[in-house]
Amino acid sequence: MTHSLAEMHQNQVARITGLARGREFQSKMRSLGIREGKNVRLLSRHPFQGPLVIEIDGRATTIGRGMAHNIIVEYL
Repeated sequence: MTHSLAEMHQNQVARITGLARGREFQSKMRSLGIREGKNVRLLSRHPFQGPLVIEIDGRATTIGRGMAHNIIVEYL
């Protein structure tokens, strides 16, 4: 079953299975190392619908919740 990255719980690990929206968004995500087949862990959520801090390939990255809603994941 697939979910958006925004639905993940803290310290949960999932595999990215898709990127929604257009090519520009997909290109931006891939430039950040966020691409299909990568495992991602949610490190923390900022309050009040703030950004999410995720870990991919041992590196922490901060992304907005809007972006996170367009990253499709499958829980491991």
